[in-house]
Amino acid sequence: MKRFIVYVGVMLSIFMLCGLAYATGVRLNTTPSIPVGVYRLTNEPIVKGAYVLFCPPPAPVFAMAKARGYLGAGFCPGGYGQLMKKILAVQDDVVTIGIDGVEVNGQQLPLSEPSKFDGGGRPLPGYKASRVLNSTEVLLMSDSNRGSFDGRYFGPIQRSQIQGVIRPIFTW
Repeated sequence: MKRFIVYVGVMLSIFMLCGLAYATGVRLNTTPSIPVGVYRLTNEPIVKGAYVLFCPPPAPVFAMAKARGYLGAGFCPGGYGQLMKKILAVQDDVVTIGIDGVEVNGQQLPLSEPSKFDGGGRPLPGYKASRVLNSTEVLLMSDSNRGSFDGRYFGPIQRSQIQGVIRPIFTW
């Protein structure tokens, strides 16, 4: 019985510590879209090159991603989990997304060529566009993972979907 009480006490302590960490802006990234590690949510400005935490908008492409397990369930509208990506294009950037990859202002982004199929052999959505981003849009991508589910599949998103800039505390 004594072991059980100690076990419950330890588990409650861990639970409370995790809650406190979350309440103070600590977030854990376990996917390779950005470096895996521990991040802190900040109030810094949303600028090109920043890592951000965002809620995917309710859209068919994100419903498919959730159904296939590319993103988890969570508290975002549509029941989606939050995602972490890097901002690679902002207002006035010319973004071209096609079968050869993603270009920003005429420069091909590394590792941006979309895959035709996911790891399970299922076809991935194609997204094609070429336009100038307006003040309400950003392009979120991975610049380190060719297999990331990112803007090459869903295009630009609204800045209003971004919950904040995240800064790494510890990555590996």
